[in-house]
Amino acid sequence: MYRYFFKLCIIMCLTCLGEAANLGPTPLSSGRVSGDNFVVENRKTQMKISRLSLLVVLALLCTGLAFADGIKDPQIIIRGVQGGGAAGFAHCPPSGCTNVGMNFSFSTPENGKGTLFFTNASGKNWTSLKLIEKGVPAEAISCAQSLFLSCTIRTLDNGAVEILLSGVKGNNPRNGIPNGANFSIKFGCVDGNCWPGGLSFTAHAGAAPEPGTIALVVTGLGAIISRRKRWKGDLKA
Repeated sequence: MYRYFFKLCIIMCLTCLGEAANLGPTPLSSGRVSGDNFVVENRKTQMKISRLSLLVVLALLCTGLAFADGIKDPQIIIRGVQGGGAAGFAHCPPSGCTNVGMNFSFSTPENGKGTLFFTNASGKNWTSLKLIEKGVPAEAISCAQSLFLSCTIRTLDNGAVEILLSGVKGNNPRNGIPNGANFSIKFGCVDGNCWPGGLSFTAHAGAAPEPGTIALVVTGLGAIISRRKRWKGDLKA
């Protein structure tokens, strides 16, 4: 939210700077003022000083807003939950974690902050997790997580925002979300800036192909190539 005030501050600074630049040397400074003109010229000088002082104040304000603009607003944190095979930082609530498959949906808590708990019940080990929402711009979101190698945030062509967690290392805590593992998605606030309550998310998990599936694909490709060679041989004959 600071970036809008920062842009406004820049416009005000440029306007004030332009007005100050248009005030050339006063006749008082060149020795052409006398008598009744002294009060008028003195006021002009005071106006020039006031505008320059305002410019200094606005410059300091813009500097502060520029620093504040670098602070992300809502924060999303994805971590493992103890008892689910991933690095744990919390426990499932008494009601348990919600079982989810490769594709699922959820909403932010009504007050814009809080934690949701899930269990990977898809039967597959997740090597990536994609979260999609349309309520908060990408540049206003910060991401923290402990299950994948990276978390990237970008705006899609349709205007939706994608939060992509991807990359695995093989050992905890960067091995993705294994089948049966519990994990949490926490929505946090920064400097009082929270997520919109009830904001809808869709989630899409990715999984590496099973070794058996890869073997079948390789076998199928080998059969196709062999059949193609035999067909070419029959044509030459």
